[in-house]
Amino acid sequence: MSTTQPIRDPQLLKDFKDYYLHRSPNIRNYALCILGLNTALRITDMLNLKWKDIYRFDKAAFRPHLTIKEKKTGKQNTVALNQAVTDTMSLLFSSQPAAPCENGYIFVSRNGNNCPLSRYQAYRIIREAASNLGMQQHISCHSLRKTFGYYAWKQGTAPAMLMTIFNHSSYQITKRYLGIEQDDKDKVFLNISL
Repeated sequence: MSTTQPIRDPQLLKDFKDYYLHRSPNIRNYALCILGLNTALRITDMLNLKWKDIYRFDKAAFRPHLTIKEKKTGKQNTVALNQAVTDTMSLLFSSQPAAPCENGYIFVSRNGNNCPLSRYQAYRIIREAASNLGMQQHISCHSLRKTFGYYAWKQGTAPAMLMTIFNHSSYQITKRYLGIEQDDKDKVFLNISL
């Protein structure tokens, strides 16, 4: 079994993000991908989100932050919702056949009344996009979280900060998440000229 990988190639990442927007339109699936890529939440935590977690019904506005208790760690995590997330969630909110309610799940399964999407179905959504785009590496739901970390690291975010964001218990786990490959290490050596 191969290890889940981040989506390293910027063009593949763009194609992946656009897959459920243009190639196989499905706003729910698109929103799942965008939220995962921009918040680094585990899939279980994402699937359990309700509209009240990100939207203030009394003010008819999206919250600036999402605060959850992580299922895996039991720790509280607060995530700033960036423009990509709020734009996408606004699109999902307005595309609902009936107005969303506070206790309604964001990612609703088509099987049942207000049931969250299953982990297996979320996996199938991610795998469909990756497979149809010809991605060779092992892409799964966890790739969304790892892709966030990889691009944050490439943009200069300190690994210690990523360790905090991910709520990892050790730096070794965070290093594995970053998916650093030989070409990344080569760039460091080739850019140093002492």
